Amino acid sequence: MTEPDVTALVAEETPPTGSADPVERGSRSIWADAIHTLSRRPSVILAALVALFFVFMVGFPHAFTRTDPQRCDISQSKVHPQGFGHQHPFGTDVHGCDVYAQLVNGARPSLLLALLVVAVSVVIGLVLGLLSGYYVGWVDAVVSRVIEVFLVIPLLLAALLVLSLFKGIDTGDGTFGSIVQPAIVLTAFAWMGYARYVRASVLETKNLDYVTAARVLGGSDLRIMVRHILPNAIGTVTALVPTAIAGIISTEAVLAFLGVGVQPPAISWGIMISNGAPWFLGGAKYLLLIPLCCLVATVLAFVIIGDNLRDALDPKLR
Repeated sequence: MTEPDVTALVAEETPPTGSADPVERGSRSIWADAIHTLSRRPSVILAALVALFFVFMVGFPHAFTRTDPQRCDISQSKVHPQGFGHQHPFGTDVHGCDVYAQLVNGARPSLLLALLVVAVSVVIGLVLGLLSGYYVGWVDAVVSRVIEVFLVIPLLLAALLVLSLFKGIDTGDGTFGSIVQPAIVLTAFAWMGYARYVRASVLETKNLDYVTAARVLGGSDLRIMVRHILPNAIGTVTALVPTAIAGIISTEAVLAFLGVGVQPPAISWGIMISNGAPWFLGGAKYLLLIPLCCLVATVLAFVIIGDNLRDALDPKLR
């Protein structure tokens, strides 16, 4: 028998130039690999730019306009869009208020409400999911029954009912005062999904070898949950965040449209849509279409980011 050609074997086993090296790909963390995957998708890059644009608008509204959105001149009622470089780029509403200034400042309540609700919901879901999945027993039974009770009631229906009951309560002025009431109600009915995902991840992780080793070495329950189990559960929850933000933004718009969300004199995209809807057939379509387009663009951007992030973090698709 002739000895095999070592050079030929090496050449045969060497991956072609430009192909992904499995060892190199495996050496990256799951987050580094996810970011690498997302950065190669044009739809994700475009969606991220749109989301960052509106987030920047929320943080720095004066970079876009210094016009007071509450300053109205009834003599300039329903001035049609004039374009940038003019006094009213997007026109004025029925009261003579500048639509562009309202659009810029109306982004703040909508996005801040979504970020606040999702952040608090994630914390509640992480804590209850960790406790439920780690201790099981009566803790799991109580948490699971509470989740089932809250899941029976749809988010939008619950928010409509509760906010209608407490509509007249004064929560103060300013942006925070205008969103605190819907934030509390939406958070109360938005944490269950995170708790269920975390619980499932904890049940899957807590009996793995490295967790058992940490327990044998005398690690406390808190240390084991935070240092060894939580990092595995946080990835699944993170993939839900962008889509959840999109859902809360659209829910706030519906609530404001129905008159039970963010209340005037505060300004939000939902309030602008509600005020502009009656004039859609009255010769002022822009009063509805402009805030609606911004709302749709923002929601769609976060949905695209969320869907692609979930796929990138899914080990079955790696």
